[in-house]
Amino acid sequence: MPDSSPPPSPNSPWENGWTPDSSRAPGTRRLYLAGALAVTTIVVCVTAIVVTDKQTDDTSRTKKADPTTSAGADGPGLLSYASPSKQGTPTPDEHTSKSTPAKATGTASAAAAEHGSTPSAKAPTPSKSTSSHGSSSGSSGSSGSSGSSSATAAKSVRSVNYPDRYWQVSGDFVKLNPANSAAARRASTFTVVKGLANSSCYSFTTANGSYLRHRNFILRAERNDGSPLFKQDATFCPRPSPYSGAVMLESVNYPGRFLRHQNFQLRLDRYQDSTLYRSDSAFRLVAGLN
Repeated sequence: MPDSSPPPSPNSPWENGWTPDSSRAPGTRRLYLAGALAVTTIVVCVTAIVVTDKQTDDTSRTKKADPTTSAGADGPGLLSYASPSKQGTPTPDEHTSKSTPAKATGTASAAAAEHGSTPSAKAPTPSKSTSSHGSSSGSSGSSGSSGSSSATAAKSVRSVNYPDRYWQVSGDFVKLNPANSAAARRASTFTVVKGLANSSCYSFTTANGSYLRHRNFILRAERNDGSPLFKQDATFCPRPSPYSGAVMLESVNYPGRFLRHQNFQLRLDRYQDSTLYRSDSAFRLVAGLN
């Protein structure tokens, strides 16, 4: 038969021969464990503090020994707000004062205000031909080689595609007219001098001392007012022409624009790659008719 006797009651230890251990107070083991844990925690904290202080001290010594070490090189820390650098981006006034030219002269911008349009930055130019540039027409006395060869020379300017017509002052303008009278021949004779704005180019003066200059892109005879704009308007540079003994006259302050006749009116017109334009803008400088 199985043993069905009940277990001994803990309240009656003397009945089953078991007696409690009275050599230590109850709960002592738990106290020991808690104390050991507390001591371990303290030791770990103290060790961490000592190690951290030592690293900080070593870092401070390194910084003192090396003055080139920048602040904050050890890593992230507290945010700091530094004062702005004095050598930063220049203020608008400083930038303007440095980039603005000291003096403004009567250049293309002044000419644009005068004429109401701006010159082309890169205009097509006629093909250069050394054979035509600087050649002369023999008995006709044409010249187009340089400003010095024709300086202070009395010349008449004859059209290539209208060889019986010449530049002629008519009122205040310059037109392409026949020289069929003594007055017409005098009005068709000019003195070619070194360019007012460029000595290697041409300027044309009349018998009464006026200069041929373009204004509103129309060629006319006016008195020299001494301004830089007038000097540029009255200066034309010879360029090669596809026609023998002829030149094309380019404006100094409007590169890419050449003198050409249109409806027998002399004007400054942008270069066009056409046979008509090249013939209208080709002129021969011949001996003065007067």
